[in-house]
Amino acid sequence: MPLLALLVLALVAGSYDQSVPVRTVRSEPTQDREALLAFVAAVPHEPRLRWNVNTSACDWAGVACDSGRAAVVSLRLPGVGLVGPLPAGTLGRLSALRVLSLRSNRLSGTIPADFALLAHLRSLYLQDNLLSGSIPATLAGLIRLVRLDLSANNLTGPIPFAVNNLTRLTGLFLENNNLSGSLPSIGIASLVDFNVSYNELNGSVPTSLERFPASSFAGNLDLCGGPLPPCKPFFRSPAASPMPVEGPVEESSKKLSTAAIIAIAVASITGLLLLMLLLLVICVLLRRRRRTKRRTKDMTAKGLESSAVAAAVGRSGDTGITSSSKEEISGSGTGVEAERNRLVFVGISGGYSFDLEDLLRASAEVLGKGSTGTSYKAVLEEGTTVVVKRLKDVAAAKPEFESHMHSLGNVEHANLLTPRAYYYSKDEKLLVLDYLPSGSLSSLLHGNRGGGRTPLDWESRMRVALAAGRGLAHLHTAARTVHGNVKASNVLLRANDLDSAALSDYALHPLFNPAAPRHRLAGYRAPEVLETRRPTFKSDVYSFGVLLLELLTGKAPNQASLGEEGIDLPRWVHSVVREEWTEEVFDVDLMRYPNTEEEEMVQILQVAMACVATVPDARPDFPEVIRMMEEIVNRTEGDEGLRSSPAGPANGGDVGGAATPTAAVP
Repeated sequence: MPLLALLVLALVAGSYDQSVPVRTVRSEPTQDREALLAFVAAVPHEPRLRWNVNTSACDWAGVACDSGRAAVVSLRLPGVGLVGPLPAGTLGRLSALRVLSLRSNRLSGTIPADFALLAHLRSLYLQDNLLSGSIPATLAGLIRLVRLDLSANNLTGPIPFAVNNLTRLTGLFLENNNLSGSLPSIGIASLVDFNVSYNELNGSVPTSLERFPASSFAGNLDLCGGPLPPCKPFFRSPAASPMPVEGPVEESSKKLSTAAIIAIAVASITGLLLLMLLLLVICVLLRRRRRTKRRTKDMTAKGLESSAVAAAVGRSGDTGITSSSKEEISGSGTGVEAERNRLVFVGISGGYSFDLEDLLRASAEVLGKGSTGTSYKAVLEEGTTVVVKRLKDVAAAKPEFESHMHSLGNVEHANLLTPRAYYYSKDEKLLVLDYLPSGSLSSLLHGNRGGGRTPLDWESRMRVALAAGRGLAHLHTAARTVHGNVKASNVLLRANDLDSAALSDYALHPLFNPAAPRHRLAGYRAPEVLETRRPTFKSDVYSFGVLLLELLTGKAPNQASLGEEGIDLPRWVHSVVREEWTEEVFDVDLMRYPNTEEEEMVQILQVAMACVATVPDARPDFPEVIRMMEEIVNRTEGDEGLRSSPAGPANGGDVGGAATPTAAVP
């Protein structure tokens, strides 16, 4: 009977008409599709992913399948606004998954235990989220894992020793968490990149990890050894034992040694107590002496503590001045000394008429600390309010410093915060500037993210951007000066007038040693400045482009965590635009306004992307940038006089020439 059945099948196969075309069926990873839909349904996301349920899962944005379209092998959803805990029983069902990237979202909660089921996983990127809890030891079962990045989260607990099971691992990134305990001895031969900096780890660095630089362990205050400073022993090495006394008096000798040890211990403790008592008496006497001298000078303790400007020029102790003598500061010495160490006004001086002693007596508060120094708000006795900036690490000699300050004082523009005065001594260098009470663009854009906050609308953002741009255009054209430090915190706002926003801290870079590292926000710096440390007109264009991206996305530029997928703001925007998710670049707060000009935002995005081109020569000149922006605004809403400058694109700079066409987004 089986033979007969085979013959029938052979006859049927032989009678098949080859003229009829074969109908192919397109494969679909049905189970993986269900897992992805379950994940998206369980995790809120803004803006929402545009996954069309009527198309194959293999065609969804961020999803990649194998060549047979039978299984999902890669899921990349960086920075798409995923919010909330990672749901169990969803992504853990993607049994063939090799790459999982959910970085730069707002995912919270613990890492699901069922991630251990992803047996084929090679790369796991969960950095820059809000994940908490401990690192699951079950992740050590992912023996094919090559890259593991859990940095910039809120993970706690120890680093599991079981990570040694990941024998193929080349990169392990756990920095910027709250991990505690000692470092396990990780002896993975293939490990090339390793970072556990800025956690709460303690103990010594294991020998197996000593090959990595100190930066891999920085920020762990209780970690020592290896590339870090050596560990201090808890006990000193015991002294050599005295030679035993031979003879029948051995027993009495031992008794005498014990008694001697006790006597020495008692004497040591007594001496230590006496020393502590003596130090306490000295401290009390010194404090009384200082109080007496302060009373004789009719100065209250409250007044001294509130004078932050006085601290800026070095007040302390009895005389109140350490960096320069009192005669040198006040000008009560010789005429030459008074002339050499006075407060020097530059430019139009803003109509001020005060001296250094007035600043020393002013009440003050710290406004902030930046890459160039610390800024103070100083309120003088007659009521005048100014900003005093204490510069740090100045390398310029006094003649060069004075010449540069006078040059900056002659740069006048409505959208620039011009220095009004300076002070130069051997130990202190001060700048005096106008005080703008409305704060910076950075604080207005990113401050107060809590409830009840009124986000900055698109029209206001553009008005500030154009105002800052006009100031920068004036620097580039009329003053032929490089700003060198364009960023949102250096865009200051005037009260009730966004069009009068002013750029501050311009052209201070020549005063500093270019070889010394400047701690300016890495996200604003052009790639070439990272190497040369010398800003140029084109690097200013790059920084302004990053500022435009900041206004469009609502994200503050930052240097992302280390690893293959660590990106800054321009690279993140490039990656999203490349996936044709252009609208998902924009700040979700902007999209809540019903009349938001999305077309204008897309065009400004194109200008910003042209500004952040990697090659400096590919970037437009800055006057062309302002011209493009003003044409976009006028074309979208008409020439209402609200945003455009009455004196032309640069408001004071002759930029001439035809408008440059808007650059296309790569």
